[in-house]
Amino acid sequence: MSFLTLTHIKKSFGPVQVVQDFNMSIEKGEFISFLGPSGCGKTTVLRMIAGFEIPTDGKITVNGKDQTNLRPNQRNIGMVFQAYALFPNMNVFDNVAFGLKIAGRPKTEIEARVKEMLGLIKLDHLADRYPYQMSGGQQQRVALARALAPKPQVLLLDEPLSALDAKIRVSLREEIRAIQRQLGITTVFVTHDQEEALSISDRIVVMNQGRADQIGAPFEIYNRPATKFVANFVGTLSTIDATVADPAQNSVKIGNNVIALPESIGAAKAGDKITLALRPEALTLDRNQGRDTALTGTVESVNFLGSVIRTRMIVDGQHLSFDSFNNPSSKPPVAGETISAHFAPADLLVLRD
Repeated sequence: MSFLTLTHIKKSFGPVQVVQDFNMSIEKGEFISFLGPSGCGKTTVLRMIAGFEIPTDGKITVNGKDQTNLRPNQRNIGMVFQAYALFPNMNVFDNVAFGLKIAGRPKTEIEARVKEMLGLIKLDHLADRYPYQMSGGQQQRVALARALAPKPQVLLLDEPLSALDAKIRVSLREEIRAIQRQLGITTVFVTHDQEEALSISDRIVVMNQGRADQIGAPFEIYNRPATKFVANFVGTLSTIDATVADPAQNSVKIGNNVIALPESIGAAKAGDKITLALRPEALTLDRNQGRDTALTGTVESVNFLGSVIRTRMIVDGQHLSFDSFNNPSSKPPVAGETISAHFAPADLLVLRD
């Protein structure tokens, strides 16, 4: 039985429906990320789980108990906000202890639990400091400890890393994931950063205009996107216009190449135009086993990104990008050069609306 379920959830603000028939079952201990652009409904779903918004329709259950119309303080849920939301007049100890004091826990229990939480986030030496005396990363760790202190059934994180610089974001997201695994707490994480979602999630929900376009493991979301939106939003890719050659063989024509696709092209007929896509890492300058299909074109630009070099080329008026590892002993292509990029037909994605 699923631990957290959302069944036919809808949410409207006046005439605007911001969440449309959302369904999901989350297992106990799972780390789920809601990923999507601003305004797609991901934070609204999170707020309905927390009780800050009541669904217009549908049902939310936690551990088999209906939570749909309960107030936030009636739900055993911890939440970490984007803006830390620490009490500026309280030191670290009192901030972490706040929820426990409100719940009327004994003083000895509070002291032991706060000490445990500060040890978990490795800030036990800063118990007497106030928020203004701490960095953004430290403040967010305190906010996490405060949310975890009352032992919630579910942990919700609403873009908790977006206010931090890039290096701190990477280290803190790894810490959050490690703590979540250690505690085994069911977690829902909202972000618009695809790298964050791909790196720490058990499953990702890609949201688009109030709907879940796709729910799946990071590997599945990235390599087999279900819709054109998911393919474009998650990762970088090049789109290619192709013509259906033989629908019975799932073959298409790209320039002078006739290629058999590994997946069905559906109800398309011979001569129909379809859109295909390739990830940058699927293309290479070297023909090797499996990568025996080539597209020839002119180099438009070469961007050095450190360990990776991204080359952009034009093939029959279409733009393709491919990545190669930086090799100090091998010079990359130069703008204006004619090159052939090789790939395996299995790497082609059929993009559907």
